[in-house]
Amino acid sequence: MAPPAPPPSRVFAELDLAPSPEGRVGPAALPGREVHVSGSAELSARPDRARVSLRLGSRKEAAVAARSSVSRRLQYIAHTARLHGIPEENMTVTEDFSRVENTYQMEAEPFLPSASCKALVCIIFSDFGKMQNVCNLLIEKLGTSVTINPPHFYHTPEAIDSLRRQVCVTAVGNTRRKAQEVCQLFGQALGKPLLIKEEETKEWGGHIDSHLSLSADSQTLQEKIQNATAYASCRVFAVFEIKGKENRRSKLP
Repeated sequence: MAPPAPPPSRVFAELDLAPSPEGRVGPAALPGREVHVSGSAELSARPDRARVSLRLGSRKEAAVAARSSVSRRLQYIAHTARLHGIPEENMTVTEDFSRVENTYQMEAEPFLPSASCKALVCIIFSDFGKMQNVCNLLIEKLGTSVTINPPHFYHTPEAIDSLRRQVCVTAVGNTRRKAQEVCQLFGQALGKPLLIKEEETKEWGGHIDSHLSLSADSQTLQEKIQNATAYASCRVFAVFEIKGKENRRSKLP
């Protein structure tokens, strides 16, 4: 059998030898000589925040006993968070006290409009290793008296903006390197950029659908982080001047 035909080639750069517009300045460049290139880049960013919610409650015959039971555990959770360097503004606690039949029930919950379950404490972590340590310690010390929901990973607006800037700058850098290699191939030197245009940007990922359900609880921490990773790609077009060969005269000793 004959070998399969090679895939069609793609043009990534072209040398433009059209006459130069009048008025262009650039003594080191040869008029009308340009290199047109396109380049792209794709980057990813792991989530930079995780929100963990904890729920606990107590039912006692006496109101004071119910409130005291929950308060002691609340104090321990707050103390543990402080010891691990969690800022106070990253922890939200709200309390709800109500009478249930002939007993008193004490619960606490954060203000989470999107959550379907009541939570006692909501803690925001930027260090995921620290998050694991805190959760493990609370489970060890409080046992079944506290319910810790799986962490929700997400990106801050600043992290997404940083990803957008980085992928654009990387695409421009890749485009310039490509133009430089084309010029070197023909023994020329790359000149200044005449045009840099961002042609296309795409973003995807970076969220977890809470309705995806049941399999999410069985995922490892790394799998959850990977599923919450954000991606961005950028393609740019650029035009550079082409300089002539530099005269390298040997210097007299």
